[in-house]
Amino acid sequence: MPEPSVRDATADLVAELTRRGLTIAVAESLTGGLLAAELMRIPGASVVVTGGVVAYNTAIKRSVLGVDAALLDEFGAVHPRVAEQMAAGVRSVLAVDGRDADVGIGTTGAAGPDPQDGQPVGTVFIGISIGERMQVLELALDGGRAAIRAAVVTAAIAATLDLLLDTAE
Repeated sequence: MPEPSVRDATADLVAELTRRGLTIAVAESLTGGLLAAELMRIPGASVVVTGGVVAYNTAIKRSVLGVDAALLDEFGAVHPRVAEQMAAGVRSVLAVDGRDADVGIGTTGAAGPDPQDGQPVGTVFIGISIGERMQVLELALDGGRAAIRAAVVTAAIAATLDLLLDTAE
């Protein structure tokens, strides 16, 4: 269960999205649905959350989210451009009535216990797409699998809220 400060940041994010009339969609690999679940804990989130895609398998990142196959072949799934393309792709994949989601988040990384695609455990990339803006965070996290996954959710919520507040209405 996320820390109380995460729930507060999540509530703030949902409230800000609601206030602005914006929607959000998430594409998750290592977090496996935890990010979507955290957003959906907040009452009223159904107004802003269009949904989530758990793209744990690399082929799903390509076939569903539109991540570039050559990028995946060259660098693997744990790469900043993969997170970026996941965040951008999920916005259109989870469009509602022809309207893309306004905000997209993509999470990819190595949660452990083994390295992935040549990246050490704890290497994480979070892509955030808001309108024409894109931000990619690179994290080097310590801890076990559960701790890494929880930390990614915390970081994704906080960074998305920060970028949204820094984006003109």
